[in-house]
Amino acid sequence: GDRVALRNKDYGLWQEESWNDYRDKVRAVANALLALGVAPEECVALISENRPEWVYADLGVQSTGAITAAIYVTSAAEQVAYIVKHSGASLIFVEDEEQLDKILSTREQLPELKRIVVFDWKGLRDFSDPMVMRFEDFLELGKKADAAAEEALDKRIAGLSPDATALLVYTSGTTGPPKGAMLSHHNLMTTGRMLNEVNPIFEGDDALSFLPLCHIAERMMTVVNQLLFGYTVSFAESLDTVPQDLREVSPTVLFAVPRIWEKFYSRILLTMREAELSKRLAYSAAVRVGKKAARVREEGRQPGLMLAALNRLAHMSVFHPLKKRLGLERTRLAISGAAPISPEILRYFHAIGLDLREVYGQTEGSGPTSIHRGKDIRIGTVGPPLPGVEVEIADDGEILVKGDNVFQGYHRSPEATAETIVDGYLHSGDLGEFDNDGYLKITGRKKDLIITGGGKNVAPQNIENQLKFSPYINDAVVIGDNRPFLSALILIDEENVTDYAQENRIPFTTYADLTRNPEIFKLLESEVQKVNGQLARVEQVRKFVVLDRRLEEEDGEVTPTMKVKRMNIEKMYADVIEGMYRR
Repeated sequence: GDRVALRNKDYGLWQEESWNDYRDKVRAVANALLALGVAPEECVALISENRPEWVYADLGVQSTGAITAAIYVTSAAEQVAYIVKHSGASLIFVEDEEQLDKILSTREQLPELKRIVVFDWKGLRDFSDPMVMRFEDFLELGKKADAAAEEALDKRIAGLSPDATALLVYTSGTTGPPKGAMLSHHNLMTTGRMLNEVNPIFEGDDALSFLPLCHIAERMMTVVNQLLFGYTVSFAESLDTVPQDLREVSPTVLFAVPRIWEKFYSRILLTMREAELSKRLAYSAAVRVGKKAARVREEGRQPGLMLAALNRLAHMSVFHPLKKRLGLERTRLAISGAAPISPEILRYFHAIGLDLREVYGQTEGSGPTSIHRGKDIRIGTVGPPLPGVEVEIADDGEILVKGDNVFQGYHRSPEATAETIVDGYLHSGDLGEFDNDGYLKITGRKKDLIITGGGKNVAPQNIENQLKFSPYINDAVVIGDNRPFLSALILIDEENVTDYAQENRIPFTTYADLTRNPEIFKLLESEVQKVNGQLARVEQVRKFVVLDRRLEEEDGEVTPTMKVKRMNIEKMYADVIEGMYRR
């Protein structure tokens, strides 16, 4: 009805939209698609930052029985063309001039594409092309639908099968071209209900949408779960404004990838280092108390009266103002997913009173497979499987998944489907084990497992996560397969290392200068040694190189979700790696 469904910033002010308005715009999109002849099971592509038009388009497409194929805005023109062609999309929604240019420059490769609809017409005032139309005009076409057209849409909606494909979600492509995972309406709805059974979300909740909606995890939070449970979604103005948007929205539910939580942590750490002495002392004392209380709770016990009283004081005087400054003071359900997170990051947030939990899964499982439930957060695991999801560990340690969340297969790729789903089980490619209480622990990626020259098996992810716990290390790639010892390629956290250089009067002019400075190398060396002190000898990083350039998606070094393409990195930096073992 008239409750607020969506909020979006316009000229710095939050604009609210009711569920009625949301419904009307989705129906207008659907009617316009029908007027343009979009058929059931046909694909419609979509490339845009998170905004209300994104969800109008997505749900409008699904309402007609067609299938949405969403694309990351960071994709190059050839990558966009690949997905549009592979999906067979007849129409594409694009955000603005930049995304439109990608389609226009490659449309000769896209014979099935008939129409392009542009959300934001700024910069295109004098532009004219018979294939291209403004979203406003497209909506008007849908709003003019007569009674017969409205009846035709109702029939399409009523005729939707739960087993029909709703989405094509293209995987990041760490090992080759992206594959289109087919997810059904039943996959999505069932998964949303499973999640809600273990971590309920309510109508009164607020969420901030800022991670790419192409990613299944953000799609579940912004679209699927919102439809199921009726909470309000606010769209961040841009990635750059997320810190400010968080403070203004103060979401009660927040999903973010590990890199965001790591940024929160490093920002707090560096802010406190610069604070006046009294604040530093108060913060240090509060963290000690918070960590002790969190450790007691992690062991399944309740803090004693004295510790509980000190913990309440720490929260009132230090942690609540700290969380308010970040926009997290109302957050009751905080989730990290899409990549492994350092246990120390989790413990830190538990210490300051934010029960950050981890979710594990993949696109092919509609997002989640397992998650921490309620207050039952066992750090070092990713919680028990969702209700109704069966997880087995294969003889080689691979995690196998069966349930209503498992996808239908890969679009136009029966061979890849047959390799991934065997005897009804999704072969995840991840390695794991269960503890005695049935909590799943991820031990690494099957294809990433390092076997050293001495024959020892080492999972690099754990080491990389501990390195990334440093506020000065943004990413790390551990090397060592068939080598005498482990080494690493390290990427600095540019913002924090720059601050360190300025505070310590270390001269530099460019990013490369910064990474090559001996003082910065010493700083990073001390951070690596801290991590080595917590590792077994075979896991210790003996040598490392600081990369003097940022990793770029366009160069095939990272995926759109910023996961490092390990094989590509090892090939591209082969000489650098060999140099570490020649020294």
